[in-house]
Amino acid sequence: MNRGDFVRFWDGYKGSSFMELLETEAPSLRPNPGDWFAETGQLPETSHGTTCVSMIFSGGALVAADRLATMGYQVASREIEKVYATDDYSLMAIAGAAGPAIEMARLIGVQFEHREKIEGEPLELEGKANSLGQLIRQNLPAAMQGLAVVPLFAGYDLRRRMGRVWKYEITGGRYEEAEFDSVGSGSIFARESLKKSFKTAASREDAIRIAIEALTDAADEDRATGGVDVHRGIYPRVKMCTANGIEEVGDEEIAQAYQGIMSARRQPGE
Repeated sequence: MNRGDFVRFWDGYKGSSFMELLETEAPSLRPNPGDWFAETGQLPETSHGTTCVSMIFSGGALVAADRLATMGYQVASREIEKVYATDDYSLMAIAGAAGPAIEMARLIGVQFEHREKIEGEPLELEGKANSLGQLIRQNLPAAMQGLAVVPLFAGYDLRRRMGRVWKYEITGGRYEEAEFDSVGSGSIFARESLKKSFKTAASREDAIRIAIEALTDAADEDRATGGVDVHRGIYPRVKMCTANGIEEVGDEEIAQAYQGIMSARRQPGE
């Protein structure tokens, strides 16, 4: 976009919504995965992300996901990124059609940044959750054609001083969870694991272990969920959101948690 185009956009739309700016001034630039089907009459070959988990803990909220993407029965990628920081105090984990989901995660981050620059202050965390719901609702035509995006959203509420977690359906409906949730093909197994191990006000270390155990259980039962790949050095992605902002948990710490889980399972009586 050159300077003349930017000035024209700025002179036209005066609101703080980046999506409405695109819709009003440059509709051709607005992402629309449904166009793929309209042009070809069939769905494109697309990779899919699988299991993600999110939970609250004593310091805020945690989001974690495996790294595997599949295309039918084939491995599309062993190291896909499914957890994104959408701003300094919120996180989004993606499941569903990988391309539209990644695009949505990046777009909602731009939406939050644009709104903060126009209004001079960031949205409340609940407002951010609502904005993501609207974006998912706009993707409904593509979802009905098989390109569904079903994310988890979490963050640290600066006003309430606590972590919060939301899940979504393909129509854009959002539902806040008081403790945890999971999405993706292995979500039923991850959720059962979380039910057994979740602790109210868990410590940082316990939260990491609980999340890794849930993803490990999901990978054990669901072939589309990637577990810890020790041979290749591929570990689930874990990010936390606290009063200090976003923290990405390192592979060494995740490996240590995983080894502790496996050790306990090999020695159940000790």
